Amino acid sequence: MRAKSVVYTRQKKKKIFRLAKGSYATKKNRWRMVIQQVERSLNYAYTGRKDNKSNFRTLWIVRLNAAVREQGISYNKFISGLKKANVAIDRKMLAEIAVNDNATFKQLVEIAKAA
Repeated sequence: MRAKSVVYTRQKKKKIFRLAKGSYATKKNRWRMVIQQVERSLNYAYTGRKDNKSNFRTLWIVRLNAAVREQGISYNKFISGLKKANVAIDRKMLAEIAVNDNATFKQLVEIAKAA
């Protein structure tokens, strides 16, 4: 007698149909289309997670540049000055300080100018 994998197959299909929920037209209810759509969606999600890192870094640099220009120095000279002064704060934290704590940021700009 041949073995049937009905329960396992149904579970596997349900899992993939759940991932396809909300897709347009037959991409949510026809098995072959669902497989293609979910594969494509997961691929875009993976790429998007990688792109996010670049987008956030760009955002931090834009914020820093705007904050540093108010202090009368360019972004390039600011980062260079911090490196020469051995200040090891990443751009994410610098942008956070620039937005929320103006006094501390002014001190960092003075350190960068001195170096």
